[in-house]
Parts: sequence; structure tokens; C-alpha cells
Amino acid sequence: MADDELVVLELMLNRFRRLITDLRRGALSRNDFQPWEVEILLDAADCQLDRRRRADILRQYERAVEKQMELGPGPPMKLSEFLAIRARRAERTT
Repeated sequence: MADDELVVLELMLNRFRRLITDLRRGALSRNDFQPWEVEILLDAADCQLDRRRRADILRQYERAVEKQMELGPGPPMKLSEFLAIRARRAERTT
């Protein structure tokens, strides 16, 4: 991967981390978003998460995106994609 691509990935990952932090807190601290961030916000709003498990699921999602971004280009996967992958893994183990 070229140096420019690595810089873009690192900036994207930092923006994603701030976005997840805001989602965990339940309040957005900024009003300027990249198109991929808007998609993630809209997708997260559509996902019905159990309030008791929300913070834990968002932490797991953040770790999964960090791994995804280490392996290849962004943008980060959506929360619904993460939940689908997680559900498929759970089905395989049962």
C-alpha cells in the first residue's frame, strides 16, 4: 500500500473512532461528516440494539472495523454488516 493510501486509511479510522465514541455517548459532538460516516449513522439508526448490550456491541463493532482497516481499504463496514457476520458465526457454532 502506498504512503498516501496509509494516511487516508489512518484518517478514516480516526474519524470512525470519533463517530463510534459519539454513538456510545448518544450525542454527536460535530456537524461535519464524510458521506461514508452519514451512511454508518443512518445504518446504525436502523439497527435495533438491546440497550443493555449496546455499548458492548459497539465496542465489538469498533474492533472489527479496526481489523478490517488493517487488512484493506475503507470505508468501514456498516453496523448491519457486522451484525450479519456475527449472526452467521453464531449459527455455525450452534
